[in-house]
Amino acid sequence: MKNERLTTVTVCVGSSCHARGSRDVIMRFDDLLKRRRLGDKVELKGSFCMERCGEGINWQIDAEPVTSGTVEEAVATFEKRVLRETGTGKGSPDGTG
Repeated sequence: MKNERLTTVTVCVGSSCHARGSRDVIMRFDDLLKRRRLGDKVELKGSFCMERCGEGINWQIDAEPVTSGTVEEAVATFEKRVLRETGTGKGSPDGTG
């Protein structure tokens, strides 16, 4: 059995990030993971505070901090960095194109 590394994406849900749209970010990330059937490759989690309040919507890919100014920017970064790394990239909802 091949041992594939699980990518962990953690989104801050503290009050500052929540006010900026982190709940929407989580919902969009979750939708993309479900449509591309990547639940076995990417773990999506929430964190109460990443202590970077005021910078934007804070989240991280594994241990790497990421800050996005908008929900759309977060989704674009997620598609580019996380989905591409898991081998699906942008394309059709099932990840085939």
